[in-house]
Amino acid sequence: MDKMDTMSSLTHAITLNERKNIMITGVKKIDSFDEDEFYLETTMGNLIIKGEELEIIKLDTYQGNVSIKGKVDSLTYTENGKKDKESGVFNKLFK
Repeated sequence: MDKMDTMSSLTHAITLNERKNIMITGVKKIDSFDEDEFYLETTMGNLIIKGEELEIIKLDTYQGNVSIKGKVDSLTYTENGKKDKESGVFNKLFK
């Protein structure tokens, strides 16, 4: 089984402990990240994690596991890779 077959068969799960530590399985790709936001592509869709002082603790690209620490404020799934910013108030007003 090659890496692509392994990635497509991963199960997706999120474990959040006290809003400080988050473990995510089924991660295909990390699109972008900084201390306030992470954009992840998972086997169940695109995931945006927002918070403060977020940082990667552990990254296992072969098994698709990511551990992040920091204060987690929100977890949001998006459709078709659209980031949360694209559905902002001004975009809705000027459609």
